[in-house]
Amino acid sequence: MRHFTHERLLELLNLQEPPCVSLYQRTHRHSPDNAQDPIRYRNLVRDLEERLEQAFPGPHAEPLLERFGALAGDRDFWIHRTDGLAVLASPERFEVLDLQRPVIDRVVVSDSFYIKPLLRSLQSADRFQVLGLTRHEARLFEGNRYVLDPIELEGVTLTIKELLGDELTDPHLTVASYGMKGGRVGGGEGPGTRAMHHGHGGKDEEVDVDMERFFRAVDRQVIEHLSRPSGLPLLLAALPEYHAHFRDLSHNPFLLAEGIEGNPLAFDADTLREKAWEVLEPLYVGRLAELVDRYGSARARDLGADQVEPVARAAIEGRVETLLVEADRHEPGRIGAASGEIEPGSAVHPDADDLLDDLAEAVLRTKGEVVVVPAERMPTETGVAAIFRY
Repeated sequence: MRHFTHERLLELLNLQEPPCVSLYQRTHRHSPDNAQDPIRYRNLVRDLEERLEQAFPGPHAEPLLERFGALAGDRDFWIHRTDGLAVLASPERFEVLDLQRPVIDRVVVSDSFYIKPLLRSLQSADRFQVLGLTRHEARLFEGNRYVLDPIELEGVTLTIKELLGDELTDPHLTVASYGMKGGRVGGGEGPGTRAMHHGHGGKDEEVDVDMERFFRAVDRQVIEHLSRPSGLPLLLAALPEYHAHFRDLSHNPFLLAEGIEGNPLAFDADTLREKAWEVLEPLYVGRLAELVDRYGSARARDLGADQVEPVARAAIEGRVETLLVEADRHEPGRIGAASGEIEPGSAVHPDADDLLDDLAEAVLRTKGEVVVVPAERMPTETGVAAIFRY
């Protein structure tokens, strides 16, 4: 699964040239359920063709429809699906995204992309990542309480040979470091450290030197390409003897104190997810409770609101710090991009515009936080709860 980041979402928001087409479809991982996925996709594309001709008549439709049609005929694509599919297209873009949550089948043709299902995938409070670490390789996973998938980072490899390359210790040499704090092997790093090379040295010392270099390299790659872009909690899955060693050298602020002990290569994805969720569920419940408490406190000080109209005006003005949005709720209509005024939804296609989607987009554009919350944990009945900056 390709890694979809918050930065890519903001890029989609900032580069929207009408017509903007958003297609969402529930898909299936396994046979026989996935046999119907391409058929349902073709039906959605037919609906898309009608809506595109109605909303944006002219030369724009044909190139877009050709790209959607090419995807329909890609047999290998339909064999390897997750729980949901998003296809966002405009004259300049064609983004195909795998989602780890089922979505409602929907086609939206508008002057901006429909993003709330993506927000559900990106902003839900139950998301997390796992670093599966052995002495020679690292694997990355991302998921939620229901599913966990391996993820690929473009241009990033996490094996000891690929990360260290020529820095791997010569098999006939070992490095002993003297003068380091605590006497740890460090390969000559830092002030006061002197590396001495001994011919035909012990194998254990060679492994320790390379393992520490490898762990440091993994830590740097994960911070730069995974943790900082996503901001998600990270669990370490590794043999017990590697936990303390990796944590001692890691600089990752998103690495949780508690992890998963055991060989990560011995766990299937579902077992790894279950073990991860045992650690994360209390944190998830606690985070939602903290958000609800923050909203209650802000509301008591006139720094919070649960009605769409005042929240919309505040969002356009950049005053919303945190927005809680109820998952799977749809409110027909749209928000004026400049005024923040509520515009009624279309009587012909009431699902084409969603006030909550527009709200979330406005908050993201002004560097606010959006959190998608299950209905049973929302502190309001309106589908929104906003905490204002001022």
